[in-house]
Amino acid sequence: MAASGTGPRRVTIDDVARSAGVSRQTVSRALNDKDEIGDSTKQRVLDAALELGYRPSRFARGLVRQDTISVGLVIPDLLNPFFTEVAAAALDAARARGWHVVVYDTGDRIEEERGTLEVIASQVDAVVGYLSQTEAEIDKLTRGLPVVLIDREHDAERFSAIRIDGQEGVHAAIRYLVESGHRRIGMLDHAGRSEPSIRHEWFAGAMAACGLDAGSVSRADQSVEGGEHALKELLATHPDVTAVFTFNDIIAIGALRAARRLGRTVPQDLAVIGFDGLQLGELVEPPLSTVALDTRQLGALAVEQTARLLTRSGPLSGDELVVRAELRRRESA
Repeated sequence: MAASGTGPRRVTIDDVARSAGVSRQTVSRALNDKDEIGDSTKQRVLDAALELGYRPSRFARGLVRQDTISVGLVIPDLLNPFFTEVAAAALDAARARGWHVVVYDTGDRIEEERGTLEVIASQVDAVVGYLSQTEAEIDKLTRGLPVVLIDREHDAERFSAIRIDGQEGVHAAIRYLVESGHRRIGMLDHAGRSEPSIRHEWFAGAMAACGLDAGSVSRADQSVEGGEHALKELLATHPDVTAVFTFNDIIAIGALRAARRLGRTVPQDLAVIGFDGLQLGELVEPPLSTVALDTRQLGALAVEQTARLLTRSGPLSGDELVVRAELRRRESA
């Protein structure tokens, strides 16, 4: 991951002028279809702009003020309350700046994400959110726009990213379970990936640090039903498990429902700890213990970094771009 979000390197009008061998004024006249220049010169400028991927800045054209910035917020699944909370936090932070935000739900489908970026690239001043395709593809589709990724490592210097660090929170959760007498602790991981998630890596590291085996794992869809099915599957193959840590709170809520249907009392027979810190977790019975993220901090950081990239006023970097999770103990564990 790049050490800091130093901001995107946009193709400028000066780049186009150098490539076409003309002045800035000539580029401006050509792009605005003025009659003061010849057709061959105009075509040369347009060809250079197309080859370089130049996208005229709405700021440079004087079409917008700071309080009319438009941002595209890309969310993978608004039916998942965590993403809804993050979106709400980002919208609040953007609204405080007077920005216009358009929220796009990709349904966690890469084809939909690609189509979304193709559509919004010419309509917004920046893109923020959860993007799953390669950086090269994002770079091509966003055409020089500032891009702030959420919960993803990045390599390209022109991108910035808000990183989630749950390692210490997960370690605290596993230590708490062990101190409570649990030795057979399982995990319900995310089924949407071909490889174990980073949260599974944190879980496995925490288990190893406690001298325990981390082999009791089942994969779950990110839904209540997915958590219910995954817990039943886990307990069918590992009936001695007395505690579970889950990829997120929605899966954990499904696990609570499955435990009741299997006749296991929570937390006496089975302790359950989720990850996310959803407000919904306070409303279930028993209230859900969780490794909690501050979604308001996450949304606010994304907007703050976007503002800095747009104004080129010194972007946040390093630990300033990290949101750390911490254990929140309730009655389910």
